[in-house]
Amino acid sequence: MTTSTSSAGQTKHPRPATRAAWAALNAVQLAFALLWSAACISAALVVFALTRRRAAPLAMARRLWAPGLLHGAGARVEVEGTDELDAASAYLFAANHQSNIDVPALFVALPAPLRFVVKRELRAVPFLGWYIAAMGMVFVDRTGPRDAVKSMWRVPEILRAGQSVACFPEGTRSRDGAIRPFKSGSIAMAIEAGVPVVPVALIGTGGVLPPHGFRVRPGVLRVRVGRPIATAGLAVSQRGELARRVRDEVERLYAGR
Repeated sequence: MTTSTSSAGQTKHPRPATRAAWAALNAVQLAFALLWSAACISAALVVFALTRRRAAPLAMARRLWAPGLLHGAGARVEVEGTDELDAASAYLFAANHQSNIDVPALFVALPAPLRFVVKRELRAVPFLGWYIAAMGMVFVDRTGPRDAVKSMWRVPEILRAGQSVACFPEGTRSRDGAIRPFKSGSIAMAIEAGVPVVPVALIGTGGVLPPHGFRVRPGVLRVRVGRPIATAGLAVSQRGELARRVRDEVERLYAGR
């Protein structure tokens, strides 16, 4: 989308015709996203019902659903740092959160089948909530800190079983792109399971799909993956210190330092 500049140097708003064209395109993209998600999730649930195994339906999210959504949005993913990861190991991936497109970006970027820690409200969303539940992902009750921690009791179980989990420790999407303090509840689950925490910086996702509405714009999504941070020998009481360390590392990756 282009803007024009007056002789006085003031930036003008996009022309009505340009706004209308973007609105029409975004309406088509929204319809595609809904239909694509319903089709992919339905297929994945059929596969799960027939096999009673989650590996194939999770692979479908990584290789079919997420790439299709990103392509429909005109988004290209660039990934850095995954060479530090061991494909056979389980990790807790901790990422900053700017947009609903963060989830497909992580599915595509990270070299492992992922379970996500998601807000409980998503359980009621048709297709998406059904898939999340069927795949054994973790719904978090955000009523209060104690409720949130209590609802995450399954995370260490998943990690100990050798399966990776992705979470957004800020707790909600950032409205201005700034990285908020990381809550320590999900970080404590990594300590409990004795698996490393991997900091992940998502850059550009809020520009492609802002947190307000469905105003999609083409762009590059950069996923920078940091070195795993060991939790062996740490006590759960040290979760706050570890959460701050992970956040600092995500901020460093975000800044490209």
